[in-house]
Formats: sequence, structure tokens, C-alpha cells
Amino acid sequence: MGEPNIVLARIDNRLIHGQVATQWTGSVGANLILVANDEVASNTMRQHLMDMAAPQGVATRYFSLQKTIDVIHKAAARQHIFLVLETPEDALKLVEGGVPIKVLNIGNMHMSEGKRQVATSVAVDDADVAAFKKLVDLGVELSIQRVPTTAVEDSSKLFN
Repeated sequence: MGEPNIVLARIDNRLIHGQVATQWTGSVGANLILVANDEVASNTMRQHLMDMAAPQGVATRYFSLQKTIDVIHKAAARQHIFLVLETPEDALKLVEGGVPIKVLNIGNMHMSEGKRQVATSVAVDDADVAAFKKLVDLGVELSIQRVPTTAVEDSSKLFN
């Protein structure tokens, strides 16, 4: 099989929601939203809620990280995949497992206990920073951008 057609890989701890579903899916021409998340893969209630936010005509899939690693290379060329992840650690697992993520869009990482705000909608802790450093070492370009119409923020902010 050839390389999967990943049109966008994005970290957004909300996964599929209105902003992601409408603005990003349309701007990158995705026809499949793939949520790679161990918890959501087995939670049909969350899947149904996210399906309601997905644009009409766009398919959704909810795979565990391991299933994503195992099957992404079987994707058809006609599948324009928008890969949605919850954490940088999840992105790192996928890249280390052979998923060809070349650019990683960092959209939303909410502030919580132990995290520090480093960009408009991005808060990180030391584990996140370590994962981002490993991703860069593996050749992944990082890009902080909330929505397609806002400016890209300097990704060096992730390492502050």
C-alpha cells in the first residue's frame, strides 16, 4: 500500500467539535475525520456526540492509537484524512509507530493543573514539551494555529 493521504494532523483536546469540523475540514479538503484516541475508540456515546458535529458528507472513524498504526497505510488514496489527536504524546506514539505525520497542527491544549500557557490556546507541561522535542527530532514540523483564518504562532513558544 502507498502512503496515506493525511491532509492535516491536529492536536485538539476537544477532538471533533464545531470549529474543527467546519473550518478545518473544509479548508484542507478532508473527506474523512479520523480520531485516534484510546478512550474514544471504545466510547460510543462520545463518538455519537462527535458525529453530530461532523460536516455532512464527511466520514468519521474512531480508532485506538494502535489500530491507527496498524491500518492507516491501508487507506485508499481517495481518502483525504484529517487526523485528530488529543495530546502530543499520542502524536509521538503514532509517529514512532510509523504513521507519516510531516506537519502537526497544535490547536487546542487547555490550561489545567500543572500546565503553563505558552500560546493563545495552548498550555503545556513538561511531558508535552518532551513529546514535542522528540517529534521535532523525528522530523515533524510543528505549527500552532487555532483556526485557518488566524495567524500561525511561533512554535518555539512550545519550548518556553
